[in-house]
Amino acid sequence: MAGLRHVYWIGGAPGAGKSTIARRMAARYGWQHYATDDTMRAHAARTTPAMAPYLHAFLAMDMDERWVRRSPDVMLETFHWFRGEAFELIVEDLLALPPTPCVVDGLRLLPDLVSPLLGAPDQAVWLLPTPDFRHAAIEGRATLGESFIHRTSDPARAARNLAERDRMFTSRLREDTARLGLRAIEVDIPMPEEDLFRQVTSFFRL
Repeated sequence: MAGLRHVYWIGGAPGAGKSTIARRMAARYGWQHYATDDTMRAHAARTTPAMAPYLHAFLAMDMDERWVRRSPDVMLETFHWFRGEAFELIVEDLLALPPTPCVVDGLRLLPDLVSPLLGAPDQAVWLLPTPDFRHAAIEGRATLGESFIHRTSDPARAARNLAERDRMFTSRLREDTARLGLRAIEVDIPMPEEDLFRQVTSFFRL
């Protein structure tokens, strides 16, 4: 899409370091930074059940129904952001920004949705964390009291379900990027943040 040729996209699975790398890029190069995670609540409020049925079904569930009582494969197939619901609102927001370089990050950036918007293949990359890397990242967040699984009746089971869902999502991203000829970077322990930053910026030809 011509109106988005100034945009660089960093997609990937949860816990891969997408936002960290995007923030560093924005600071280093003086770019705009659009974090799709920060828009989830506002975008949900702009949808209707007809526009985003999976999102509204999810909103109607309690925490146990979301994370404990459903199997990981059902969680994967019905998770609204993994189905691309409200992606058009991301595009709408980006088109409203000044047409200067912008880095976008988030798990909502699905390869099949981003690919038609690229001016060139080297404007998008997906970060694929190993289970160990993601576990370390999530554990770090949990120590700060940010983990929603502790609001369920069975946090251990919720954590297992979520980890398996995200493992399957990572595999799907790996398959989709390969099918579309897009770049993906495997992120594992003990990859330093600086090395990942260097890989991403090198791929973006910065």
